[in-house]
Amino acid sequence: MTDTNSKPEIDAPEGPAPVELVIEDIVVGDGAEAQPGSTVDVHYLGVDYETGDEFDSSWSRGQSINFPLSALITGWKEGIPGMKVGGRRQLIVPAHKAYGPAGGGHPLSGKTLIFVIDLLGVS
Repeated sequence: MTDTNSKPEIDAPEGPAPVELVIEDIVVGDGAEAQPGSTVDVHYLGVDYETGDEFDSSWSRGQSINFPLSALITGWKEGIPGMKVGGRRQLIVPAHKAYGPAGGGHPLSGKTLIFVIDLLGVS
């Protein structure tokens, strides 16, 4: 059983980055289910697929974050619905479902990203 009360660790991926969104449940929750229009309260860790470098983590800030799914990158809009509170899910998000192609103006443009997301609440 994985401890969802502590910051996750992401193992270095093998092989080339996937071209489509990869969704993997690490822990299946048993609470309310996130819907496409939900506002979610999550803890998350994000790393660069190629380097494994962490670029963002709510764990490092010491507090979860709450936001509407509609305001997030496509990979999260598609990867979080169906997840239940208490669950931990890994998303591997290709650039076209994250921050777009290289040169797109965002520091993470052109990068495949890995997120581990703990769903704490849904409204």
